[in-house]
Amino acid sequence: MSAPRISTLAFLTPGNYLDDDPYTGLEDTLRLFEYGERLGFDGAWVRQRHLEHGVGSAAVFLAAAAQRTSRVELGAAVIPIGYESPFRLAEDLSLADVLSRGRLQPGFSAGTPPHAELIGDLVFDGDWRTFDLSYGRVARLLENLRGDYLGGPGTVIQSPGNTQRPRLQPHSPGLADRVWYGGGSTRSVRWAAGSGLNLLSGNIVFADSSADFTTAQLGLIGEYRERIDPARPGRVAIGRVIVPFDSADRATRERYRAYAASRHERTRGPQGERRVLFAPDVVGTAEQILEQLRADPVLAQTGELRLELPYEFHRADYEQILYDAVELIAPGLGWKPAPDRGGRPPAP
Repeated sequence: MSAPRISTLAFLTPGNYLDDDPYTGLEDTLRLFEYGERLGFDGAWVRQRHLEHGVGSAAVFLAAAAQRTSRVELGAAVIPIGYESPFRLAEDLSLADVLSRGRLQPGFSAGTPPHAELIGDLVFDGDWRTFDLSYGRVARLLENLRGDYLGGPGTVIQSPGNTQRPRLQPHSPGLADRVWYGGGSTRSVRWAAGSGLNLLSGNIVFADSSADFTTAQLGLIGEYRERIDPARPGRVAIGRVIVPFDSADRATRERYRAYAASRHERTRGPQGERRVLFAPDVVGTAEQILEQLRADPVLAQTGELRLELPYEFHRADYEQILYDAVELIAPGLGWKPAPDRGGRPPAP
């Protein structure tokens, strides 16, 4: 087995904030995007979460992040398509992509979205339980992003400034080719490949082909690559929860150890009716983490690694984790920081 060689390094953050002070947490997340870019990361991603202390609209957040960064890719992992209008969301993402000068990397999931029994009736007019909330909704969004003209060849609309053929505005060429799908099952990765989407595979998969996480994830990547059009080979990014200790103080190290220990039991086998498999968190010194990552057969199958930052940590924790990852871990996997990074920042 060849050792992993990382060409693209990104991080994914949950965008935490306090219930009575959302501004401070969201500002901290924007500053984390700035910090990650200065460190040389290739991508900065945010989760989209509803009814929780997190980013409820990835498009709005990433438009703000575009004004605070200049180079780093800006991703969303993932937007539950079930709550979204394929046309209106395409408008929002296209606008954010134009503001970012073509840096958006939107990721999606399909199916009944989280908390649907609580907010489904608030989102939709009509009985949402009969609506198509699956892959077809993502496909319609892709069609809108491609910017085809609406109506026949002679269809025009009048606006105060001009007469024009109607299509989604602003049109951002290339955005449809930067769409990702969070695939955790055999069916989903086959659909993603058949639709020409890039593939996100994180620390959660389903045991529909194997009860072993590594075997299952390797199988998903294999299924995807067998079916993706060789004329446009899709990107494959792997996510891992990676928490290095090296520049943390003793109390923080103990907190990190306790965090990993609290989550270890779920990694022992399939969980729940859906048979969910969890990858163990990669926690320890840079030397220990490198040993684990170099032996990871899944990581050896792709050049893209995404650090999935833990929920409910503080900005200082996240900055320390990112700093250690860039300075002590990623170079050992063959990764090189962006050449225009703003100098070596001080340790947090």
